[in-house]
Amino acid sequence: MHAPGRRVTATHVDVGGRHLTLTNLDKVLYPAAGFTKAQVVDYYARIGEWMLPHLAGRALTLVRCPDGVEGERFFEKRCPPHHPDWVPAVGELRSCEVRELATLVWLANLAALELHTLQARVTRPDRPTAMVLDLDPGPPAGILDCCRVALDLRALLDELGLAAVVKTSGSKGLHLSVPLNTDDAGVTAETTKGFALQIGRALAAHFPDRVVTDMRKDLRPGRVFVDWSQNDEHKTTVCAYSLRIGPQPTVSTPVSWDEVDDALAGGDADALVFETADTLRRASDGGDLYAPNVELEQHLPRLT
Repeated sequence: MHAPGRRVTATHVDVGGRHLTLTNLDKVLYPAAGFTKAQVVDYYARIGEWMLPHLAGRALTLVRCPDGVEGERFFEKRCPPHHPDWVPAVGELRSCEVRELATLVWLANLAALELHTLQARVTRPDRPTAMVLDLDPGPPAGILDCCRVALDLRALLDELGLAAVVKTSGSKGLHLSVPLNTDDAGVTAETTKGFALQIGRALAAHFPDRVVTDMRKDLRPGRVFVDWSQNDEHKTTVCAYSLRIGPQPTVSTPVSWDEVDDALAGGDADALVFETADTLRRASDGGDLYAPNVELEQHLPRLT
């Protein structure tokens, strides 16, 4: 709905053979940064090359901010009823799926700033393709504390013969992901969730002063919460390369383990804060650091 008297301006574009009408591109969606809807659309159009593999085949939860990040936001699991017929509505909830760049641009035009995905693909909703660990710092802990925990978790996983990739949450934490991409019948949300909890507990046992796996919020101040529950069948995680809703247009950006190590060693929290221009430059120069998450095949070992 538009405010009375507000003139809706429209721009017509062709994206991969799909005709799109983009509206109100001059609207400021991130007021503190002066970042407009046109810039949101442009970012998603340009990052699509690297983002699409992480979206394809997955039901989306959209977080929309039609009046910008300072206005009302709402989660949308069902694909909007007015979606074009070439945008698939998939899964139990008939959620949007992004198979092509035009869909990503269409979503950006809806001010769907954040795009969240399930751990499993639509074709196999019972088979997660990765195990995720969401590192959430309880103030005064911050992202550097997450770096220390992430590196400790990586060492534990390495001992188990498992490779992990890492990205910023785009907010205040880090996301670790252990790619699986296997047809192993034993890989379910329950097994990945249980594995994540055991790994988190093992680290918390060694470092109880800085790591916690308990859901109780009163235990989190000054510690990093290793959120293993992200592996629940119905939980979503913000997709790699998604914008985040906050004062600045920050992005959930894949990083290398060397960057995590360097940020911790240098005490430089800002080294792991990326906005759209930063993320586009990194992807263009270094490719998709998160590609193993949808390509690498691994098997979870049995923990005793």
